[in-house]
This record gives sequence, structure tokens and C-alpha cells, in this order.
Amino acid sequence: MSRGPRRILLAVNPSASFGRNRSVGPAAARRLEAEGYEVTQLRADNFELLRLEVQAAFERGTDGLVVVGGDGMVSLGVNVLAGTPVPMGLVAAGTGNDLARALGLPHDDPEAGIDALVESLRRPPQSIDLGAMQHGGLRTYFACVLSAGFDAVVNERANRMSRPRGPSRYTLALLRELATFRPRRYVITVDGVRREQPAMLVSVANTPSLGGGMRIVPHADLADGVLDVFIVHPLSRIGLLGVFPRVFAGEHVDHPAVEFTRARRVRLEADDIIAYADGERVGPLPIDVEVVPGALSVFA
Repeated sequence: MSRGPRRILLAVNPSASFGRNRSVGPAAARRLEAEGYEVTQLRADNFELLRLEVQAAFERGTDGLVVVGGDGMVSLGVNVLAGTPVPMGLVAAGTGNDLARALGLPHDDPEAGIDALVESLRRPPQSIDLGAMQHGGLRTYFACVLSAGFDAVVNERANRMSRPRGPSRYTLALLRELATFRPRRYVITVDGVRREQPAMLVSVANTPSLGGGMRIVPHADLADGVLDVFIVHPLSRIGLLGVFPRVFAGEHVDHPAVEFTRARRVRLEADDIIAYADGERVGPLPIDVEVVPGALSVFA
């Protein structure tokens, strides 16, 4: 191993996928050490402690950060590394794994994910775009999708549920929220152009999918220098229920209530909506989002 990274930080979420993939982190560490890498494993009892530990270890110096878990761990890694030359690797072992899907990495087989990681460490890293959010004086980054409508409300409910485990949790949460959901009135400003409109759902996407493979923007590209805004105009509950099964396959793009627009900057305003990004709770609208081209280097 004469070139490429030598020192690797390995950050492990022990509760990823409800703890079912507890063995993946140690297995990844053993494999990387066998391949000749210098591995520092990082674990903590909770997510915030882990984030602080990863930040401190990163500041001491490394050639790469590998996160083991789902989109929450992606969010952690992205917010440590954004705008730095240090690349991120990923072993998908969570519930959603949407960044792994977008990068063409194994997303439902952690063992294959470890093999793919080892292969990717031998190649030059590639650059991808990130979304940057400004909210409440904070600037944070996301790799996949910011949700600010029905999908965010579903995410809020799914995160409160402990069962079922896996992506079917999102489906069940969706059906439960559908019973009471009403369109919200938004002010959406896209690259300086402001419009007011009611909508069921507004998302700002960097990758095609969220929630474990719901392909809300099938044409989204991680490295095209723009974000894709996905809007679902008001529908009856039956109409919305009719759209969602098609979303999983990306077959909703021609539906008359669905709109896509590309943007470099987006401001979203609405009452009573909590935004989510990469599955993590961001906070209530309003929120400002912009694309940051090439902000993250990845092993993929």
C-alpha cells in the first residue's frame, strides 16, 4: 500500500438499524487492519458524544473518516468533513442508507459494504456536492434530502416509533399521518424568485432517494452543482396515497400534481413544519438552503 490513505478513523453507531448490525464496526476494523491501515475506532454511548469524539480525533489528523451506520452517521461525517480535503468512506448498516444507494455502494449487505470500502480506498476519491442549511444562526450540511412537508411529518412520526424495524416503519408512519394531513401554505423562494402556494410536500434533494429508497427525484445527481426541488401540489388523501407507491419506483414524475425545479438557493417558509435532512431533525421553517458544489470528498 504505497499510496493513498494510511490512517483511518472508523466511527461506529452501535444502535444503527436498532442494533442489528452491532458486529459490522469491529468487522470493518479487523478487515482494514488486515489490509495494512492504521485504524482508530470511535464509539460512544450516544450520538452527540460520538460527534464530539469524531471531531476531536479529526482535528488530531487523519487520511480518511469511515462511518459505519445509516444516514444519521452520514450526517455526522458530512458535518465534520464538509469543505476539507479529507475523504469520507461509508459502510451502510442503517435503516435508510440513501447515500450508499446514490453512490452505488452496497446498501443492504454490510459484509459487501466492507469489501466495497476496501476496494474504494485503492482508488482516488471523488467529489460530491452538499446542501448547506442556514437555520437559527447555525449552518449545517446534508448529503441526501431535506424534507419540509408530508415526508417530514412522516419522518417525525417514524422516529418516534420503535417498530417495525427497517424501511417498513416509514410506510406505516406514512399511512398513519395520511389520516389527518392537510396541505400547508408555503412561501418558496427559488434563486431569488418568490412564490406563495399550498403544497402537500416540499423537498430539496441532492440524491435520488430518501427514507430507505423512496426515489423522490430519480434524476438527481450528486455532482451537477444544483439541488432539485420536489413539490407535490394539493391532492386528496386518496390521491396522495395513489402517488406514494409510485414514488418508491420513481414512476411519479409525470403525475400532474408533481413539480420539479432545479435551484442553487432555496428559502422555504411555512407554519407548523419541522424540516428533516438526511433523516435528522433540523428544526422549524423558515430555512435557507444552498448547494455547495464539490464540498465533500468520498471513497466510492
